[in-house]
Amino acid sequence: MASPSVLRCPVLDPTGRAMHAEAAALRARPAVLVELPGPVHAWAVTRHSVIQALTNDPRVSRDSRRHWPGVADMPEGWSLAPLALQQSFFNFYGEEHRTSRRRVAPTFSPRHVEQMRPQVQATADRLVDALAALPPGAGADVRQALALPLTITVICDLFGVPDHLRAKVGTGIDAVLDSSLDPADSQAALTELYDRLGELLRYKREHPATDLTSDLLLPSDPGEEPMSDDVLLGTLFLMIGAGYETTVNLITSAVQAVLTHPENLARIHEGTIGWQDVVEETLRIDGPIMHIPMRCALEDIDLGEGVIIRKGDAITVGFAAAGRDPELHPDRPESFDPTRAGKEHLAFGHGPHFCLGAHLARLEAGIALTTLFERFPDAVLAHPEQRPARINSFIINGPASLEIIPRPV
Repeated sequence: MASPSVLRCPVLDPTGRAMHAEAAALRARPAVLVELPGPVHAWAVTRHSVIQALTNDPRVSRDSRRHWPGVADMPEGWSLAPLALQQSFFNFYGEEHRTSRRRVAPTFSPRHVEQMRPQVQATADRLVDALAALPPGAGADVRQALALPLTITVICDLFGVPDHLRAKVGTGIDAVLDSSLDPADSQAALTELYDRLGELLRYKREHPATDLTSDLLLPSDPGEEPMSDDVLLGTLFLMIGAGYETTVNLITSAVQAVLTHPENLARIHEGTIGWQDVVEETLRIDGPIMHIPMRCALEDIDLGEGVIIRKGDAITVGFAAAGRDPELHPDRPESFDPTRAGKEHLAFGHGPHFCLGAHLARLEAGIALTTLFERFPDAVLAHPEQRPARINSFIINGPASLEIIPRPV
């Protein structure tokens, strides 16, 4: 029987229609007990300082399979299961996490990512060339025409995903991250995605090459057992999904912010700010990931102000909320301002689970924005009076589409 406080707790909107307003209300306390799909009751954390503390605290685990008592009560088709129960270093704890993460970390080092610049630039050039070929005055969805094909091409090249599987894997990941799905649709989406990822594994076993999927199929050290198929599938879901889904939203949100505040284009042309300022301010004000369920307390954790997270309690972390915390950014935290001196955020997470792909995301976003606006410095929003529809998720944050009119010089 739920306690009265649980019965009255706020419900996080699984569609994410007003996630920043929701997060601002939750920020009144260090953590607030909320209801997630399942239903699951979890502590929502949206303050920058508390997120930093908890994500770096060994008393908090991401491994729900091992540490969260509520896992036994989750129904088949639970919409948060693809993330909360995923078998990969995304959720592993302690040494198991460190060992598994080391399998892919070198590929995403700053040095290796910089070596990818020519490939990323060539892809961006090709996509922007296609925009330049549009009839004068025609509009284009920058998410579908640039952000999505750029990022999925880069990550699929890294993992050796063959052309015939790329769109299927991408749309499968999109569907699984829709936190508003009912159990039947959620289960169907996950089954479809894992069927496609299983097809990728079979393809790479038959056609090994110089790519990350082929590497993951081999033991990392002589005498070591290869990864199980469950962990391989979870790792592919994590790395391909995180490798494009977050950056698609970063690029699309940055274009929206720049065209909503076009005075910043003049500042860029003047050299007052650079595109990296735009990228970091977009990450601060509209990080591509909001809530990531789940974490679990391994011991009682006293957050102060009368808030105690008990051992076994679930936790969801609002990473995109941290950049708007007025305690961290007292000067207009809700305003997009790439000229601000401090742009601190937690858009890529914090602590041991900090996003491996942060360097690649920044590189792709910088190249996409530079290439787009150097070719189309007078680009405008096709519907500036309308707020674009958002992605149907409280996990992913970004416009579902963004139509622009690319005006060539």
